[in-house]
Amino acid sequence: MLKGRDLIALADLSKEEILYILDTAESMKEVLTRDIKKVPTLRGKTVVNLFFEPSTRTRTSFEMAGKRLSADVINFSPATSSLVKGETLKDTAKNIEAMGVDAAVVRHKASGACRYLSKVLSAPVINAGDGIHEHPTQGLLDLFTIREKKGGIEGLRVAIAGDIYHSRVARSDIHGLVKLGAQVMVAGPPTMIPPEIESMGVCVVPSVDEILGEVDVVIMLRIQMERQTSPLFPSMREYSRYFGLSMEKIKDGMAKDLLLMHPGPVNWGVELSPEMAYYSNNLILNQVTNGVAVRMAVLYAVIAG
Repeated sequence: MLKGRDLIALADLSKEEILYILDTAESMKEVLTRDIKKVPTLRGKTVVNLFFEPSTRTRTSFEMAGKRLSADVINFSPATSSLVKGETLKDTAKNIEAMGVDAAVVRHKASGACRYLSKVLSAPVINAGDGIHEHPTQGLLDLFTIREKKGGIEGLRVAIAGDIYHSRVARSDIHGLVKLGAQVMVAGPPTMIPPEIESMGVCVVPSVDEILGEVDVVIMLRIQMERQTSPLFPSMREYSRYFGLSMEKIKDGMAKDLLLMHPGPVNWGVELSPEMAYYSNNLILNQVTNGVAVRMAVLYAVIAG
């Protein structure tokens, strides 16, 4: 279904294609429970991780996913490459592809960089996060985690709260959730809500506090200070008070069985109070675990089909 295709955005995928990846990820997660957590599916294939931005979870899980499928995995380091000598992004990617790469996993600070590389490379390009555009595999693992816990996604009410404007995760989550039939609400400071975001099929609410008792899942986002050119809120203390999530707010909101998610890294004490690390329905580490299975499914889909 996806063999040989690029995976640049969940906006590009149909509902059926998203479900195909999620179903495949279920099989891949079973592999991760075995004593020998490896299958020969991609033996003889080569995957290169082209990460031009720092990453812990995404880069490590893509590397692990490739190795679990028996692929050869190469991790590219910009700091020790010819980029420091003035080589262009296109030339760097084309030279690496010429060495016999079967798929390129790309993270870049510029929105559209992955789409650009997909037009100049013959090998499939998988977007591991580009600027404030999309982060499709994070969106897929979030969908997988919700479906695993709730049994399905259609009809669920999901709130996404925080720095929506700068969040590529928020955009991927919205595209995926809406396509699978969830009702999505976004909340955050007005300066962090993109204009006309309602056109994506979501509704805007002033604060996540007001809807805690009405939603099934809340996905908290960090403030991306590195992407802000000027302050968008008065202070961290005020942001935490009005837009952060705490156990006190959950109790006051009478939320029952509320699933808590976060793409990481978490700024404890800002978007989440420290005690939320021990919240019974905290799925943050579940997301990390599921990230390996989902990225195994994506590599399998685009390389082997």
